[in-house]
Amino acid sequence: MRPLSLALYGALTQALSPIVGLMLKQRAAKGKEDPTRLPERLGHAGLPRPDGPLVWLHGVSVGESVSLLPLVVALRRRRTDLVLLVTCGTISAARLLAERLPPGVIHQFAPIDTPVAVRRFLRHWRPGLVVTVESELWPNLILMAKDAGAKVALVSARMTQVSAEGWGRLPAAARALLGAFDLILPQEPETAARLARLGARLGPQLNLKQVGEPLPFDAAKLSELRGLIGDRKVILAASTHPGEEEIIGRAVAEAATGALLIVAPRHVERGPAVAELLRAAGFTVCRRGAGEAIAPQTTAYVADTMFEMGLFFRLAEVVVMGGSFVPGVGGHNPLEPARLARPIITGPHTFNAAAVYAEMFDQMAAIEAADGGALARHLRGLLTEPLIAPRIGEAALAYAQRQQGALDEALALLEPLLPA
Repeated sequence: MRPLSLALYGALTQALSPIVGLMLKQRAAKGKEDPTRLPERLGHAGLPRPDGPLVWLHGVSVGESVSLLPLVVALRRRRTDLVLLVTCGTISAARLLAERLPPGVIHQFAPIDTPVAVRRFLRHWRPGLVVTVESELWPNLILMAKDAGAKVALVSARMTQVSAEGWGRLPAAARALLGAFDLILPQEPETAARLARLGARLGPQLNLKQVGEPLPFDAAKLSELRGLIGDRKVILAASTHPGEEEIIGRAVAEAATGALLIVAPRHVERGPAVAELLRAAGFTVCRRGAGEAIAPQTTAYVADTMFEMGLFFRLAEVVVMGGSFVPGVGGHNPLEPARLARPIITGPHTFNAAAVYAEMFDQMAAIEAADGGALARHLRGLLTEPLIAPRIGEAALAYAQRQQGALDEALALLEPLLPA
C-alpha cells in the first residue's frame, strides 16, 4: 500500500488530467513546447513500437540528455537486439537529440506525470528497463513502470540539500519511491549521503557528465571560422550567465593579449543583450546568431547558436568556464573542453562540480581565478608563456580519459536489469 502522500499525489494528478492539454497549449504558445508534438506529452505515441525488448532512457533537458548519450551508444554496441527509446522534456533537448542520437534510436517527448498519460505511454512502449538520470523522481512514472513489470534505475543521481530536506518532510513517500528503484548510482558523495538518509539502497558512484566522446563539429564551419580569425589567439567564455560577461570582458581587456574573445552565453536568447554589454565595454562585436561574420576589426564574437560548442572549444586557446564567476549558478561541466585538451579557467563558485574541480586542481588540469583581476593575470600567463597552456591542456585531457572506466562499471551493473 502506498503512503498517503503518494496516494494524494496520484489522486491530484489524476484530477488535473482533463486540463493538462490546455496547460500544454499555453506553454506551446510561449515557445516552451513543440505544438506539433503535444500528443506525445499526453502519452500518445508518435511512432509505432518496433518488435523486441525495449529500454527507455529519460533525461529532462539538454544537460541530462547529453549525459545519456555515452550510455545510449554503449548499450547500442553491447546489445544490438535492444530497441532504445530516449525521451526528454524540453524543445532544446529534443533538437540536440535529433542531431546526436545514433541511427535507429527512437526519440519521443516524455509524458506529463499524470496517471492517464503515463499509463498510455507504458501500454504502447512496454519497456523492460527504465533508466532515468540525475534528479528525475516523478512518482507516477516510476511507480507505474514498476507496477507494469519494468526494472527501474536512477543513474548519475543528483539531489540538492533543498530537495533532500523537502523529501525528508515526507519520509514514507521518499522510502517508497526510492525503494522502487532496482539500482541507484549517485553522482557524488554528497548526493549519496542524502539519498542514504532517505532510505535508498545505493550502488557505486557514477557521474555520466564525466564520460563521453569529444563534442561533434562541422569541419567546414571550423575551417571557415579559422580563416576569418586568422593568426589571432582565441579566448572562449563558455556557458556564461548574467553578470559574467562584464567580469570576463574587463579581464580580457586588462590582459591585453590581442586575443579574440568568443562569448557563448548559456541561454542563446541572451545573445543581443550580451552583444550590447560588450559594445558598452569597448569591444567591436558581431553575433553569430544574426549571421554576422568575424572581420579583422572584430574583438568579440557572440556565439549565440545552439549545438555548436564543439566548434568553439576547438577554436580556443583558453576556455573560461561560465556559471562560476557569479553566485548561485554553481559552475558547469569542465569535461567537454578537457576532452579536447584545452586549458580551463574557472571562477570560485563551482558547487555543482566541486568534486571534479577539486581533482582537476590537484592534478594541475584546471585553474581557479578568484576574481576578475586574477582572471586577467591567468589569461595573460596562458597566452604569453608558450609552455604553460599545453601542459594544463594535456593534464585536463588525461583526467578526462581516466573517467571513462566509470561507464564500463555502470554497464556491468545495468546488465542484469536489461530485458532478455
